[in-house]
Formats: sequence, C-alpha cells, structure tokens
Amino acid sequence: MKKIIIDFNGCRTYHKFHQILKESFDFPNYYGENLDALWDCLDNYCDFDLIVEIKGFNSLPKELKQYIPKVMNVFDDVTESTPNIKFVIIS
Repeated sequence: MKKIIIDFNGCRTYHKFHQILKESFDFPNYYGENLDALWDCLDNYCDFDLIVEIKGFNSLPKELKQYIPKVMNVFDDVTESTPNIKFVIIS
C-alpha cells in the first residue's frame, strides 16, 4: 500500500491549501485550485491501494477551517467512487 502525507501546518490561504494538494498528489499544471478540480483530479486517481494521511487541519486559520467540511465531502465522494483510496485525518 502506498501512502501520501499531506501537511497543512503553516497553511494560511486557499491558494496555498490547493498548492499543497497539487504538490502532494502531483497534479498537473492545469489543476484549477477548487473543489471541482480536486474531484476531477482524484476521481480514478490510481488503481493501487493508497492511504492519504492528512496533518495540520487543526492548525488552519478560521476561514480555512470552514472550508474543511467541503473538502472532506470531496474526499468521501472519492473514496466512494474509488474505494482503494482512503483518507485519514491525523491532526
């Protein structure tokens, strides 16, 4: 099983949030930095077992913490359509 660790510690803006996702998943340059683009890039992302550990959600500023439920909905939808990908919140 492959593992990707996404670390949002120190993230303060939406742009940086999506840049971290882009770099962690090695998304293409045309990644649109929004939830639709996140879904598009993660849907059928891989055909191997993958666990994605997420760190730093608790350290995000208030305006980004309000964004987290929407991001988690995308992650839940991805897991539903691509069950070999699991997302785990570490902190």
